[in-house]
Amino acid sequence: MKSTASFDLLKASARAPQSISKDETRRETERIRQELVGWQNRLYAENKRSVLVILQGMDASGKDGLIRRVFSGLNPQGVRVQSFKAPTDEERAHDFLWRIHAHAPRRGMIQIFNRSHYEDVLIARVSGLVGTQDAQQRFTAINAFEKLLQQAGTTILKFYLHISEEEQYERLQARVNDPTKHWKYEAGDAEKARQWPRYRAVYEDVFRQCSPKSCPWHLVPADQNWYKAYVVARALRDALVGMNPQYPATKQLRPR
Repeated sequence: MKSTASFDLLKASARAPQSISKDETRRETERIRQELVGWQNRLYAENKRSVLVILQGMDASGKDGLIRRVFSGLNPQGVRVQSFKAPTDEERAHDFLWRIHAHAPRRGMIQIFNRSHYEDVLIARVSGLVGTQDAQQRFTAINAFEKLLQQAGTTILKFYLHISEEEQYERLQARVNDPTKHWKYEAGDAEKARQWPRYRAVYEDVFRQCSPKSCPWHLVPADQNWYKAYVVARALRDALVGMNPQYPATKQLRPR
């Protein structure tokens, strides 16, 4: 996993390093997942801090599958997943962060954003709903919003799932050919795939504008699901180890 602060997505690999063993990596991912169970319990019991995991990526980059692979087996009381699609009329009547802030993680929780507030400086720009000047104002607001969450005790992990154009085409085609994946198909999939160069440009702008040292974006090679899950699970485990949440102390009961 690499910081994307100055990353050229055309040059970035979407695959695991050739030296990485698929079987061993899968075993290591499972070991990490078992560690996450313990760390999540401590975070939940401590009830003082929280974690926000932000997942972004092109269509078919595998955000849903990643969530299943990394977070299945954790205590559902301490994990929440929120997906952000096109805003409703009520949400459009407020500032663009209004609907996001309501889903910021409570103390003790791991909150996952499957797409996020960054859609408002990504798809909104590609579709022409937001211009360059408005985007700059939104970048400033996003940085301030994330700083506010950090000041409140939230550790933020931001992942861009980097899928190649070739792999994306195959996955989108599978949504058409495989009956078990028809539910994933959307009429605009093909058009979004053709806009890959434009999405690449706005993503790179996001990385430049919204990647402070306290919560940088990280590029995750996403062509191989087994490697993608390993990278994100490891990063989450390392973040929790760094936080080192503690079980609260209890007072000894007095004998009767």
